[in-house]
Amino acid sequence: MAARDRYSRKLECAMCGNAGYAEVSEDDMPTRAHPDFTVDSLPRGFLTERPSKYPDRHMIRCRCGHIFKFQQKTVYAQGGEPRR
Repeated sequence: MAARDRYSRKLECAMCGNAGYAEVSEDDMPTRAHPDFTVDSLPRGFLTERPSKYPDRHMIRCRCGHIFKFQQKTVYAQGGEPRR
């Protein structure tokens, strides 16, 4: 079984300013066909609109109704690097 990279990403809604940190994980094996991206927990006020095994296709819905890609408008939590 492959190890998983776990990290936090800040989500911020461009419409209402709602923000918080999501905990996510990906497969650590580079030879896999897809990264097996999973959102382990979302901050209050955010929901998964359309899940995907790829972070750039995973869609998030804010409580105000705004929908955006997981990777759009996100930054790493303090520390700057993904946790291993």
